[in-house]
Amino acid sequence: MTKAPPRLRVIETMDMTTDEPLSALFLSESMSDLNEGATFLDRLSMEEVTFIRSRGSTIKARRGEGIFHQGDRHEGIYLIESGRVRTFCTGPSGRELTLAYWTPGHFIGGPEVFGGGVHLWSGEAMEDSRVMALSGAVVRDLIERMPIFALCLIDALVSKGKCYSQLVQMLGTRSISQRLAQLLKIMAQVHGRDDAEGVLIDRRVTHDQLADIVGSTRQWVTTTLDRWQKDKVISTKDRMITVLRSDILEDLSTT
Repeated sequence: MTKAPPRLRVIETMDMTTDEPLSALFLSESMSDLNEGATFLDRLSMEEVTFIRSRGSTIKARRGEGIFHQGDRHEGIYLIESGRVRTFCTGPSGRELTLAYWTPGHFIGGPEVFGGGVHLWSGEAMEDSRVMALSGAVVRDLIERMPIFALCLIDALVSKGKCYSQLVQMLGTRSISQRLAQLLKIMAQVHGRDDAEGVLIDRRVTHDQLADIVGSTRQWVTTTLDRWQKDKVISTKDRMITVLRSDILEDLSTT
């Protein structure tokens, strides 16, 4: 059995049943890229998945618990079975930059899939979550035994590379205002539902969380959202955002 990260409880029995699938969330130029990699094990047979289960261990993390931590030694990878996990990096000042919110079907804990080295970022459960831990040694053995697993892992690594490449592109080529507008567009796509005013982003989000994704401060996000609310681009209530003018939001994301 693999060693569990600090503060988490290892469960002996394996259960791959997941909740209703949700889309991952990260800064991206294309909405279609959000869930690449979510079908990590879909091409495997049930017998192959059962074998992988027998080689891993299930870890349950409560909301707010860390699954792995920046600077800690890599132990392997983690496949999300249920819940949501945020990956983020922390600067010397303590300021955080959210890389992504990952959902069931995605794996986290790379890029050192064989273990060794140290984590360059952290993973934290945003709600009660369950992950399957595969040690680096187990991952290597699975690749040698099951070439199809190697292909699954390569596909997942490609999707992760595209995700972080797009993040770097967004941080380097778009202003903070453009990044915030793009983020709201993505959230409206991922969590949106039509209501009488426009598209309600059906998930409560704090200004701190928005700031951690777009690389800004809570004060700047609050000021910008207040301005957009006065301009009737959005409305906010109880930490819920409604997009009133998606056409203006589209312009704000590119100009």
